[in-house]
Amino acid sequence: LVESRGMKQVTDTGAIEKAVDEVIAANPDKVEQARAKPTMAGWFVGQVMKATGGKANPQAVNDLVKAKLGIE
Repeated sequence: LVESRGMKQVTDTGAIEKAVDEVIAANPDKVEQARAKPTMAGWFVGQVMKATGGKANPQAVNDLVKAKLGIE
């Protein structure tokens, strides 16, 4: 039922990573801001969630964004 309504959460790290990479590549200015101010990582998480229609696992997105941006 959840899948048929398109409400299944995406936990496939490959799909999430692709979305994270696309958002990072499209926003180089924000990458620099996020490295200077780690709380900006939340902006990237929001963009990835929007790109995936809110279906990505937010914790997985957050972890990947921080890893890719080099933020602890």
